[in-house]
Amino acid sequence: MWASQYVRSRTGRLLLERLAEEDNNQEIDKTTWYKCTNSALSQELQSKFVESSLDEETEAFLKNCDEKADAVFSQIGHLLFKGFFGYFMSVTTANGILDRGSMFVFSNTQFQRIMGVDESWKTGTLLDLGAGDGKVTSVIKHHFDEVYVTEQSPAMRWRLSGRGFKLLDESEWMNVDFKFDVISCLNLLDRCDKPLTLLSDIRRSLHPVTGRLVVAVVLPFKPCVESGTKMVQPSELITVNGSSWEDRVHSLVEDVFEPSGFAVELFTRVPYLCEGDLYREFYFLNDALFVLKATG
Repeated sequence: MWASQYVRSRTGRLLLERLAEEDNNQEIDKTTWYKCTNSALSQELQSKFVESSLDEETEAFLKNCDEKADAVFSQIGHLLFKGFFGYFMSVTTANGILDRGSMFVFSNTQFQRIMGVDESWKTGTLLDLGAGDGKVTSVIKHHFDEVYVTEQSPAMRWRLSGRGFKLLDESEWMNVDFKFDVISCLNLLDRCDKPLTLLSDIRRSLHPVTGRLVVAVVLPFKPCVESGTKMVQPSELITVNGSSWEDRVHSLVEDVFEPSGFAVELFTRVPYLCEGDLYREFYFLNDALFVLKATG
């Protein structure tokens, strides 16, 4: 903001910048978050695309983001905490301690639609890989008899335990003596060290007939892995080509999912939302959300 250069105190400048970012967030056209150019898709993928929309659950998350962002001095405290402890711990762990930075991938209604089920639908087991603080998992937990989760961050594992989820070791979950009915892998392929190995482990761990993988991927695809306080390149690389969201969906399906033994049942476009900070009420990225089944 132009006036912030004349404010001498750091707090004053942050307050002015916060006001400027409020105006920027208000100008976002949220309807574009869900749009897909169907004609840019193959005929097969056109028949499998389900258009989502801004609904009450998403609006409620955004309203909560707005209320948290308005707590300016709390935001300043969080900023200072993360700035200091960022030298010793990952951003994810710091957010887990602060109970901040929660994500929103889909509403219960959006999940039901892409799964082709209704509110009364319920099945056996869900495994949510890289579940974070568990708030995304909580959106759909009532559809399952048992909910298992994995998470690397100690602080986030503590949050998950507090929400009553069954924690599995991130390196041992694929060795359990039963098959999962649904595995969710939400915005994890671009943040794990071995995404192709992960897809292989998921395929082997799903129920061979009824099992489904619910996977969300940020496009454009820009992989990096949280290693302590640093971000590093993964040891297994996935390449997703294309200049548009639709082109990248094609590449993701043809170059990654199909060679890994999965076929698309349905997919949609949703925003990957994250609680904001002193500078923005919320952050968002473009997600492709798929329901996949194992082939062969």
